[in-house]
Amino acid sequence: MNETMVCVVGNVATRPVYRETVSGPSARFRIAVTARYWDREKNSWADGHTNFFTVWANRQLATNAAASLSVGEPVIVQGRLKVRTETREGQPDWMSADIDAVSVGHDLTRGTTAFRRAPRPESNAAPDRPEPTWETDPAPSPPVDGSATDGATAADSDDVAGELRPEAAMVT
Repeated sequence: MNETMVCVVGNVATRPVYRETVSGPSARFRIAVTARYWDREKNSWADGHTNFFTVWANRQLATNAAASLSVGEPVIVQGRLKVRTETREGQPDWMSADIDAVSVGHDLTRGTTAFRRAPRPESNAAPDRPEPTWETDPAPSPPVDGSATDGATAADSDDVAGELRPEAAMVT
C-alpha cells in the first residue's frame, strides 16, 4: 500500500487518554517534536520549530502506552501519518497531523527504562477440566494369609500417600 510511514522522536506532551471501544482499547496522546540545530553565531545548540502530532494507539499497544507513558518522557513513535483538513469554528483549513502508531517506546538515548512483559489477554478457551489420572491401580493380589478381604491387599496398607511401590505394581 502507499502509506506514509514515519518515525518521530520527541516528548510526550499530553497525558495518554485511554478508552474501551466496541472495536477494542484505544489511546491517544500528543507528542512534541522540536528540531535542534547548531547555531554557529552563538556557538551552541538552539531549538527550532516545534511540531505536535496526535498519536493513536489501538488494542494491546493502547493498553501498554496508557500504562507506561507520562508527560515529558522522551519517546519514539513509528506509524502511519494521516494529515486531516477540517473546518472548525468557522475557520477553514484547520489541519491536524495524526500518527496511527505501530510501535511506541521510550527513547533510551536520553534515559533508562525497565521493561515488564504484559500478560497476554485471556482467550475464550474451554473451561478448566480436571487433569485425567494416567496412573492405573495395581491389580489386586490375593490375600497373604488366605483370608477373604474387602478388596484391600497387604500391599495397599503399606502404600504411602497413594505412592505405588514397585513390588505392589508387579503382576505375577
